Amino acid sequence: MSDAIEKVDCLIIGSGPAGYTAAIYAARAALKPLMYTGMQPGGQLTITTEVENYPGYPKGIDGPQMMEDFKAQAERFGTDIRFGYASKVDFSGPVHKVWIDETTEVHANTVIIATGASAKWLGIPSEEKLNGFGVSACAVCDGFFFKGQDVAIVGAGDTAAEEATYLAKLCKKVYMIVRKGEMRASKAMQQRVLNTPNIEVLFDSETKEILGEKAVDGALVYNSKTKQERKLDVTGFFVAIGHKPNTDIFKDWLDMDESGYIITTPGTSKTKIKGVFAVGDAQDKVYRQAVTAAGSGCMGALDAERYLAEAGIH
Repeated sequence: MSDAIEKVDCLIIGSGPAGYTAAIYAARAALKPLMYTGMQPGGQLTITTEVENYPGYPKGIDGPQMMEDFKAQAERFGTDIRFGYASKVDFSGPVHKVWIDETTEVHANTVIIATGASAKWLGIPSEEKLNGFGVSACAVCDGFFFKGQDVAIVGAGDTAAEEATYLAKLCKKVYMIVRKGEMRASKAMQQRVLNTPNIEVLFDSETKEILGEKAVDGALVYNSKTKQERKLDVTGFFVAIGHKPNTDIFKDWLDMDESGYIITTPGTSKTKIKGVFAVGDAQDKVYRQAVTAAGSGCMGALDAERYLAEAGIH
């Protein structure tokens, strides 16, 4: 097995804006980073159609194309980018061991975790079919495209309430679909929703189907109390039932919150293990934007570079 061990100064686990930005900075600092992209190279942005809120793209850019640009820039400075996923880690020693696809073993002096988070979905076929064609898991990213239109949002927590009030500023009407008879959101957020005239909260309701062939043109909602089905005439359908960070393989080694987000030292990307850094949506449950992920990727690379210099390794 020893012949399959690869030794590197900097290993980046995961791609997306955080991982690629970390790679750009690490490569320019001559750390010769090795990146494994994970099963979704480019991360969540590859399922986003149009990105209009990232600085430097005045006309907007297609999400997958943007990630191709990030990747090309990382490669230009010498990042070794490979397809594969981290299946196991051992952070017990000064050299961090990571297994890729359960076969290749990488020994890294620093590890930058950029595994991101995945949106939780309802799991109905029409949701998958229309994802990117009116179905979205990010109101802040995609709400603008539904200006003046009627939309629906599913969820009952703070994020759903916040996104519903955000959409209410842009859209004519917002239906908020809540499965139970009450919201989980904080009292302040609930008040904000209930005091917004163009938000209609549908309690005791669940989505049966999202309608439309090529784009969303409605939603069927079932009320468990009245046992009645109702068709909502909406052109946008937002899912805000939470995100799950892709951090399961690190849970025996790193501190996490109750949802699985990696806890870092405030103002840095440092985890509780020296030489292991976490960036992007794997540790950020508040902002979750491409631009903030990229910023934290930069922090991760700078923190890794300083760690190596102080340890006398690089």
